[in-house]
Amino acid sequence: MALYTQGVQDIIPVEELETKVLKSVLENRPLKIKLGLDPSAPDVHLGHTVVLKKLRQFQDNGHIIQLLIGDFTGKIGDPTGKSVARKALTDEEVKHNAETYFKQFGKVMNMEKVELYYNSEWLSKLNFEDVIQLAGKITVARLMERDDFEERIALGKPISLHEFFYPLMQGYDSVVLECDIELGGTDQHFNILMGRHFQEKFGKEKQVAMLMPLLEGLDGVEKMSKSKKNYIGIDENPQEMYGKAMSIPDELMNKYFELVTDFTFDQIEAIKKEINSNELHPRDAKMLLGKTIVTMYHGTAAAEKAEQQFISVFQKGAVPDEITVVEWKGKLEIPVLELLVDINLLSSKSEARRMIENKGVKINGEKIEDTGLLVPITEGLVVQIGKRKFVKIKM
Repeated sequence: MALYTQGVQDIIPVEELETKVLKSVLENRPLKIKLGLDPSAPDVHLGHTVVLKKLRQFQDNGHIIQLLIGDFTGKIGDPTGKSVARKALTDEEVKHNAETYFKQFGKVMNMEKVELYYNSEWLSKLNFEDVIQLAGKITVARLMERDDFEERIALGKPISLHEFFYPLMQGYDSVVLECDIELGGTDQHFNILMGRHFQEKFGKEKQVAMLMPLLEGLDGVEKMSKSKKNYIGIDENPQEMYGKAMSIPDELMNKYFELVTDFTFDQIEAIKKEINSNELHPRDAKMLLGKTIVTMYHGTAAAEKAEQQFISVFQKGAVPDEITVVEWKGKLEIPVLELLVDINLLSSKSEARRMIENKGVKINGEKIEDTGLLVPITEGLVVQIGKRKFVKIKM
């Protein structure tokens, strides 16, 4: 129970989890642990691994992991946290995104021991009478408890009738799979409780809801998200992954060690104690975290190399050994704003101007402060943006 509850934000209800675990041990019967996936965003980052790591803990103890791809519900789109209805996905998009998930999940879990389901297997077979009967098992008032629905009504934004059916379908998934526990982020609170509701209505044992905290991204404020550009992707190269880890805010160190590393329960508690007592310096804690994360997804050798490059580049001011090379076929002298855009370091001249004004641009190690500078293009010219972006010119 200490292992299963570590890092969990909410368990509904915790007494039922204890009972299920106890019965599982006494009866030598594995529990069924469900995770539903909306295959609309297949790029997995550390925020996603918070739930995957918890699944792996159950898996390591012999329990059954049920990965459910919402290929049917994905065509409708989960309204959770959305101020407008989501764009429906095509069959091809769902299939492609699901395959991408599986490949990346294999870095966290043993995918050979996972039961895989697509909810179109049963939802597509329901006739209209079945749907009406399903809808009759829940009240409109209960559905209106969703924060996002309340918000949209308050703002006068439309809600289509089909969006009310998303939580119904997710709840029915739990009825079909007869799962004991469903995992998800805290933003899935309403949807996961629908599983308990419908299992009870169909006369089945109710699942326990285990809600994992949402991991804040590198900005320390918003939840980790690719769209917010505050993420660490598990497919990113070792140097980028390590460098990003070093920019995690100090106050999030405990949370990251607990939620995304593969340290044992006792090791995590010891690290947190050292951080809280200032025995472990924040910089050293981040270096340990960065090295651990890179090791998990790229191996020990890659982690050692990433750490040495970080020390060389960011602590000693050197240029990294591995650097993007751009073949130059343009003018031999060019305004600096054009150069930064032409070599794809920045997307626009206005963005380039802001970066120079904020002292974030270097050429051959020299900080650039003149936005009107004409840059002579020479073989081996190194252009740097911020701390991690480098480009070398090849004539």
